[in-house]
Amino acid sequence: MNILRMARGTSALRALSLISAVLLPTAVIADQVALKSADGTVNLVGEFVEFKDDNYVIRTALGDLRISAARVRCEGDACPSFETEGVDMKIAGSDTIGLGLMPLLMSGYASFLDAEASVAATSNEGEILASFIGDGGFGEEIGSYLVSSDQSDAAFRSLLEKNADIGMSTRRIVPAEARELKADGAGNMVSPEQEHILAVDSLVVITHPSNPIETMTFEDLREIYNGRITNWSQLGGQDATITVVSRNEGSGTRGAFEGSVFGDATPASGTSIIEAEDNNTVAATVNSDPNAIGYVGYAFQRGAKSLTLVNECGLTATPDAFSAKTEEYDLQRRLYLYTRADNTNENTSKFLDYALSEDADGVIAKAGFIDLGIRLRSQGPDSVRAQALQAAEVDNYEAGFINEMLEEMSNYDRLSTTFRFRTGVSKLDERGRLDLQRLARFLENKPAGTEVRMVGFTDDVGAFDSNRDLSVNRANSVVEQLRAAASNGLPDIQISATGYGEIAPVGCNVTEKGRATNRRVEVWISKQG
Repeated sequence: MNILRMARGTSALRALSLISAVLLPTAVIADQVALKSADGTVNLVGEFVEFKDDNYVIRTALGDLRISAARVRCEGDACPSFETEGVDMKIAGSDTIGLGLMPLLMSGYASFLDAEASVAATSNEGEILASFIGDGGFGEEIGSYLVSSDQSDAAFRSLLEKNADIGMSTRRIVPAEARELKADGAGNMVSPEQEHILAVDSLVVITHPSNPIETMTFEDLREIYNGRITNWSQLGGQDATITVVSRNEGSGTRGAFEGSVFGDATPASGTSIIEAEDNNTVAATVNSDPNAIGYVGYAFQRGAKSLTLVNECGLTATPDAFSAKTEEYDLQRRLYLYTRADNTNENTSKFLDYALSEDADGVIAKAGFIDLGIRLRSQGPDSVRAQALQAAEVDNYEAGFINEMLEEMSNYDRLSTTFRFRTGVSKLDERGRLDLQRLARFLENKPAGTEVRMVGFTDDVGAFDSNRDLSVNRANSVVEQLRAAASNGLPDIQISATGYGEIAPVGCNVTEKGRATNRRVEVWISKQG
């Protein structure tokens, strides 16, 4: 079945374009339509001319304009209609993933299948429809996919109601949701077969580009969103009332922000807070108001100014790809795809195989998110980490281990792959299992004799020597699991383990989240050339 029923011809997606609002004269036109984008940057009214090459063509006072159907929805009787019944797969949930990532991911999946993708927004807000044409666009339709974007809560409602094959969420499923789905026959929602980490994302605190504030503490951020700091002058800025922008209740982005900033505490309800429906609306609001502050996913800054954050321990948090991959940036979240155990749609497993593979990494990065691919960072004597270690105030016993670590660092670079553990155990978390497979494939392509060092660390709960022993045990555990995960056991790669316990924290040990960040095994690799 051809999923697109259009008034004038179809083809595949050619380009994306953004155009400022243009209006026709006020006279009523029978074929008049309105083209609107989700982020509010496009609001066009004109006479519908045709739908061609996945672009709307409308006639305005400025002439004929071509607008990508992937970026706008069409409103009006003359709009082409899209048949969404009987699609091959339905995906529902977070707008962060649905609007920010899925259009490009669909196009990437089509290329992977040697097909051409036609991606268009339907008349329903937040909904896109993708059609794949085989043989590079010259064959028959081989797949149709409907993506409905809302909030993360909608992912689990849709799975429960069996209205979606895949649920998109920017937060992990909560126990109550998992129990309800399990009772409905959906299986164990946190098993590796049903809970899939698609990418990671940094939440960025943004202000208007003209705002002179560059750095903000987490305490200041809490006070702003609790309504106790209300004027920029209280933070050394200009005398102006702060416009506070947040996300709607139920948003995964809001949940991730409040969890990172407030922890287990409940933020005060402030009637002066503006609640936005999506990331694009937050960015648009902040960019239009010199006194605004908000938070968005890394891919949605749209020219706003990002702030550097400082936590309770004085550690600076600056969003970048490496710190996001290692999950050592304080405002961090994972992007999830969830499926039911009783899903028998073979299109689901095929799409997930692609989306979770290295083949999708480039598309995820292009969309502005952080893929799970492995990066390398130098950790020489001039690095921020080395300088922090040298400045640490410790006794002579701990100083000896710091000096040992500094000497080791001079011989190795650090990979972004970082394994984490629950308190007191050596069992990898859900992301660690995925990273183990990727690391094994990465090392299989390294030259014989490459040295890899698993380096363990802990939080500061307990005695120093006990923590150091635990860190070594965890590092050795990862070595064993890595060799088991590799197809050939990595016989030509020299893998060893060590541990430094509570030395070199990357999170603040006064919170459980910070302690969890510190319970890790890093992967160091011998410098190449």
